[in-house]
Amino acid sequence: MNYTTLGDTGLKVSVAGLGCGGNSRLGMRAGKTESESVRLVKVAYDLGVTLFDTAESYKTAPIVGKALKEYDRQTFAISTKCNIGGANSPRNGSDVVKKLEDGLNELQTDYVDILHMHGVHPTRYEQVMQDILPALEKAKTDGKVKFLGITETSPNDPTHEMLMRAVDDQVWSVVMLGYNMMNQTAREKLFPNILNKKIGTLLMFVVRNIFSQPEYLRKTIKQLANEGKVSDAMAKKDNPLDFLIHDSGAKSLTDAAYRFVRHEPGVDVVLFGTGTEEHLRENINSINGGPLPADDIERLHRIFGGLVGIGFDLPDKGSSIGVIK
Repeated sequence: MNYTTLGDTGLKVSVAGLGCGGNSRLGMRAGKTESESVRLVKVAYDLGVTLFDTAESYKTAPIVGKALKEYDRQTFAISTKCNIGGANSPRNGSDVVKKLEDGLNELQTDYVDILHMHGVHPTRYEQVMQDILPALEKAKTDGKVKFLGITETSPNDPTHEMLMRAVDDQVWSVVMLGYNMMNQTAREKLFPNILNKKIGTLLMFVVRNIFSQPEYLRKTIKQLANEGKVSDAMAKKDNPLDFLIHDSGAKSLTDAAYRFVRHEPGVDVVLFGTGTEEHLRENINSINGGPLPADDIERLHRIFGGLVGIGFDLPDKGSSIGVIK
C-alpha cells in the first residue's frame, strides 16, 4: 500500500480509502450480512487501508465500528459526514453535533479524524458557515473531531461552485469532490488552489456505473456523439475506450479510471466502494498502480476535457448527460 499525507493535516493515510456507501454499502445492497460486511472492512485494514469513509446517511457506521474496534485507534483514520437538513428544514449546529455524537457511539470511538458537512449545495453554503460552523469548531475544541471537511453534491454541482468558495475560506482542512476520466473540471477549477492552500482531498465518483457497466458507457458515448461532443467513430465502437487497454496501459476500464485520477496533482486519497474481497483487492491494486501512459492521459484530456457532469450518477441510478463548459 502507498501512503500520503492528507493536505496539511499531518494525517498519514493510505492512497486507497474504503468508501462505505455508494452503490455497494460494503455489500449490504447486494444482500451481504452484517458479519460479512464487517469482515470486508477487516480485510481492507489487513491489506493496508487506513482511511475509512462513512456517513450518517449510509447506515454503515456500526459495521465500521465493529470491524475496527480491535485495532489500535492510532493506526487508521475515520472520515464521516453529517447532513445539513433540507432547504425547508435546515439543521443548526446543535442538531449536527448531536448526529456526530450518535455516530461516535456507532463507530465505538471517542473522536473522528474528519467530519464533513455532507453534499452541500452552493445555495446552502452560507447557512453552513453561519449556523453550523461555530458548533463544529467547538466540537473540534472538545476533541470530538480532529479536522473539519466539506463535500460537494457532484450531480447537482458538477462545476464545483460550492467548493471553489469553500477552498478560499480556509476553514475546511479536507474536501471531497467528484472527478473521473470523463469529468475533469476540477483540473482547472479546483486543484491548483487546493495545492496552494494545502487542503486534503478525497475523491468520489471515480468509477460508478459509467466505467463498470459497458452498456451504460456505450449509451452515454452515443448520446454525446449525437450532441456533437465526441466523434461518431467513437460511438460506433463496442468499447469506446478500448485505446486505454493495452500491454503497457490499463488492464480494464476500472483499472484505467483509478490510475487516471490517482496521479493527478492535488489528489490525496481515492475512495472506492466494494462488496466483495475480490474487487477489494483489484481496486487497491489499481489505485496503487503507476500512472497511465502519457499518450493515453493526453488523449483523455483532449477528448473529454470539456465535458461536465458525466459519471456523476447517484447510487443505483443513471445520470443525465452533462453540458460543455
